[in-house]
Amino acid sequence: MAMSKRRLQFLNQLMGMYKKQHMSVHYEALAKEVGVSKWTAYDMLKAIEKSGYVTRSYEVNPNETGRSQVVFAPTEKAAELLGQPRSNDVDPEKWEESLQSLRELLHNRWKHANVQELLKILMDEMPQKRSNLEFCGSILGIFIIYLKKAGGKAEEIIKRLIRKTATPGTSLLMLVGTVLGTVIQTMSDEISSEIAELIGSYVKLIEDLSQNEQQLLSGFIHEALA
Repeated sequence: MAMSKRRLQFLNQLMGMYKKQHMSVHYEALAKEVGVSKWTAYDMLKAIEKSGYVTRSYEVNPNETGRSQVVFAPTEKAAELLGQPRSNDVDPEKWEESLQSLRELLHNRWKHANVQELLKILMDEMPQKRSNLEFCGSILGIFIIYLKKAGGKAEEIIKRLIRKTATPGTSLLMLVGTVLGTVIQTMSDEISSEIAELIGSYVKLIEDLSQNEQQLLSGFIHEALA
């Protein structure tokens, strides 16, 4: 289906903001750039989403405890339409900072702290604006922490599954999928609800990450489970 000029304008602006910021865009920020109300921008993005040119997800809003905000990102289909291939470039410095923070939790603190406390720390520390790569890394960190605390046979089985996984994208989904059921059953209602909401965003974002980004996250998993 052909895109109207108005929709193309919104999609072009979204693509430009996404490539500049390396993260999904809140509809209100897009509205300011285009010069329309936030509700006009939101309705336009929802319409474009139905055509497969954008994907919608939810990020934790630190300004409102327990609340999420809706953000949008262009898809590969949008990149092809606009003739602007999505960049596979990753900011090495920002990713290394995020990785070091996760390593600190995974390697030094998880053995001596309550797992629910660590999960809460990770969720509370997710900044309002974070790249899709860092967001997915934090989600993986949450599940790796839980897996390490659980230990035993389950940890060994999941490690073997991850090692035998053929592609990075599959391993990123498999880790979360295999641990999710247990997490939801054993965590408090508040944390379980937050995790369930975050996982919905995680699954959508993983599919939209570049191959390079998926490789980085897969490398993080193998390092953490070594």
